[in-house]
Amino acid sequence: QVQLVESGGGLVQPGGSLRLSCAASGRIFRVNAMGWYHQSPGKQRELVATITTTGRTNYADSVKGRFTISRDNAKNTVYLIMNTLKCEDTAVYYCHAAVRETWASNERDYWGQGTQVTVSS
Repeated sequence: QVQLVESGGGLVQPGGSLRLSCAASGRIFRVNAMGWYHQSPGKQRELVATITTTGRTNYADSVKGRFTISRDNAKNTVYLIMNTLKCEDTAVYYCHAAVRETWASNERDYWGQGTQVTVSS
């Protein structure tokens, strides 16, 4: 089994910054793509940003220029730096990882438990 543990959410004023972290642990042969998604009440979970093992990134249009995703492959950890936060960024943020547990196994999707980000004055 694989666990994803997130940290770094909280309450911040508009224009402020937060840094989210997510560490994968457990039975891991290789962690492929990692990313962050968010979900607001009454809405579907949406992509925020993803990053491959080689560092290629993809961002939602709404966060381009404000958020930065990065990863430490040695620690199986992904980060999300969120700057110039807006009220509409308020959501539960979920970490995602595509993991191969053994050299022979297929890739499986794993999700963190979610961390609340609230942007409010």
